[in-house]
Order: sequence, then structure tokens, then C-alpha cells
Amino acid sequence: MHQGAARGTLSSVRNGSDSHSPLSARPGEPVLRLEDAGLAFGDRVLWSGLDLVVSAGEFITVLGPNGSGKTTLLRALLGMQPLSSGRLSIRGAPPHRGSRHTGYVPQQRSLDPVTPIRARDLVRLGIDGDRWGVGRHGHRAEVDELLAAVGASAYADVPVGLLSGGEQQRVRIAQALASRPSLLLCDEPLLSLDLRRQQEVTALIDATRRATGAAVLFVTHEINPVLPYTDRVLYLGPHGHAVGPPDEVLTSPRLTALYGTPIEVLRAQGRVLIVGDDAHTHHLEEAGA
Repeated sequence: MHQGAARGTLSSVRNGSDSHSPLSARPGEPVLRLEDAGLAFGDRVLWSGLDLVVSAGEFITVLGPNGSGKTTLLRALLGMQPLSSGRLSIRGAPPHRGSRHTGYVPQQRSLDPVTPIRARDLVRLGIDGDRWGVGRHGHRAEVDELLAAVGASAYADVPVGLLSGGEQQRVRIAQALASRPSLLLCDEPLLSLDLRRQQEVTALIDATRRATGAAVLFVTHEINPVLPYTDRVLYLGPHGHAVGPPDEVLTSPRLTALYGTPIEVLRAQGRVLIVGDDAHTHHLEEAGA
């Protein structure tokens, strides 16, 4: 899909006149605020003292090993998990389930080929899923526009279980855009995709945020596919967290401090490789090496 064409279509999606669309955030306007935020389950603290302000149009990549609280952070932003401490706001208000300010792209997962729901049905759920059965034959033009914006028009009427992983993720991105969100949350959207599909999905999400002005929080284990688009990294480690541009966070001293063990960061041909001792090799692979 040509990114220039995508930007034009996505801009029209953002500027639609649908009455349920929230007002767009202005460029540079804070969309997300976390202030001294912490999340714990009993004695187990996932993270604490987290301060983060994300502005409209910004691309934040969230890294860290399994169990560091990346997905739990997204659950908090979706209003599904209360913080243990601190404050959290999206567009100046506490998050809540079903907020139209927030779009969500889930992990790629296999669907049964006989699943009857079509691509256009999945996208329409992003428009009126909270009032299923009301006006269920409406919004066809809006659905078609969203599918066109992500290059999925050709398979609009194909059951989603018959689509490839990359095609399914395009449809899920269209669904996430249905509410004209100010904040787009992406939870490991590259899992189970080959390198070509990873590149397509990341380029599409980047084109989306540039065209619509939505801020992006992109959780991933694979830093290299998103590195060209990343403005800042939020790294959740076993011994704290770090926030900043990739060149400042993805360094040997910073990651050594976050892991509490010697870590070496290597760069070659625009790619990042993170290396630890044998005991931490798998741990670091999970963290985006």
C-alpha cells in the first residue's frame, strides 16, 4: 500500500463528521499522562514511580521481558486494571472501558477458518460494538472507508479466519481506528508474523499516526522493525524503568542498570542487538534483542 495514499484516506477518516467521534488532539497536545504511577499485585511490584507524558502523534515503543508489566500497563490504559499508586489520565480524564479516545490492536492470533465473521463485520464492531443490534445495517460507507485506509478493501467480505496474519492485522487496525482514537494501543501486533508482514504492519501503524495525529504506544519483543519509527522507548526492566530516545535508553550502561547484570548493546546496519551472559540470553531475547 502506498503510504502517501494511505495518509490521505486516513486523514478523511479522522476528519469525518460522525457525531460519536471525539475531538482530535492538537499536535503536541498531551494525550496520556502517568504521574508517579505504580502497579503491584500483593508484594510483587511490576513498576513504580513511572512518569510519562505522551503527546499527540508520538510513537512510544514499550520494551521489557515477560512479566515486566507491559500488557498490564495496556490494561490500565484501557480502564481494565486500576493503578496501585499514582495518577493516570487520557485526554485529561481517567481511563474507562469502551472509551472512544482509545483504540486497541491486539496480538496476532490464529482464528478458526470456519469463523463466519467477515472483515467488514469485525471493523463495524469497532463502530457500534457497544450497541450490537442497533442500526446493525448502517455505517457501511464508514466501514468501507476504514478498510480502504488500511488497504483491506479487496477482502472486506472474506471470513477473517481465511485471511493471512498480516491481512488480519490490517483489519484489526481498521477496527481500532473506528472510534477516531487519540491514543492507539498496540499489544504485540507483530507476533507470529514473518519479517515482510512485520514491516508492513509497522509501516501502516506509522502512516496511521502521521495521518490522524493519534499517539501510539507499541508493545513489542521485536525492537528492530519499529526502531525507524520510534520517538521514545519505555523500557520496563527487572530493576526499574527508563524513558527516552532509543539512543539514550538502549545502551549498555542503562540496560545493565535495569537488569542488574552486565549487558552489552551492539549496533550494526541500523539494527540493535542486546547481549547478556548465558543466564540472561533468553530473558533478553524476550526483551526485544
